[in-house]
Amino acid sequence: MFENLTKNELYATLTGVFTACLIVSNITAGKPVDCFYFTLPSAVIIFPLIYIINDVLAEVYGYEKARRTILLGFFMNLVAVICFTLTILFPAPAFFENSEAFGIVLGNTFRLLMAGFIAYLVGSLVNAKLMTYLKKWDEEKLFFRCIVSTLFGEGLDALIYITLAFFGTMPTETLLVMIVAQAFVKTLYEIIFYPITRTVIHKVRGLPEN
Repeated sequence: MFENLTKNELYATLTGVFTACLIVSNITAGKPVDCFYFTLPSAVIIFPLIYIINDVLAEVYGYEKARRTILLGFFMNLVAVICFTLTILFPAPAFFENSEAFGIVLGNTFRLLMAGFIAYLVGSLVNAKLMTYLKKWDEEKLFFRCIVSTLFGEGLDALIYITLAFFGTMPTETLLVMIVAQAFVKTLYEIIFYPITRTVIHKVRGLPEN
């Protein structure tokens, strides 16, 4: 899969996948889903992939390149939101009967968007920073670095997003359960997919630079 790519070429590919996953998660976040006894944003399905790619970028390319991808993902997500908003505002022809449904799916409230943007930036940057910091502390413990960085990154992401997006709209107890459940589910997701993360990291490390 990676044999014919260089590290720089793969970096561009990972950045593209990272950005695409972020935009998809933003579109799907508006629908809550029941997960056993918990209620979670449906973006939980794809958003952990962002943290897996984040781990690969930070581990192989370093914090600065990971940060560059995170910021690019932020700005491209902002471009997508602006395009969605303008599309909703433009008048539709009479034969188009799905304007309301279109607006419901793509027209997240300003509060949800701001909560998502802030949570994403803080969580992703903390995840990348921890990965690189812990690597200096002990380069051999990849599993430990991946899980701890994700736990802190996802924990902060869940705390910030759910608090800013839903505080005052539901009981505090429900809010706390959602925060803990989302951080737990996303971290569990990375534990399950850790063999893939490890394999990708080892493959990318063996690629030529240019």
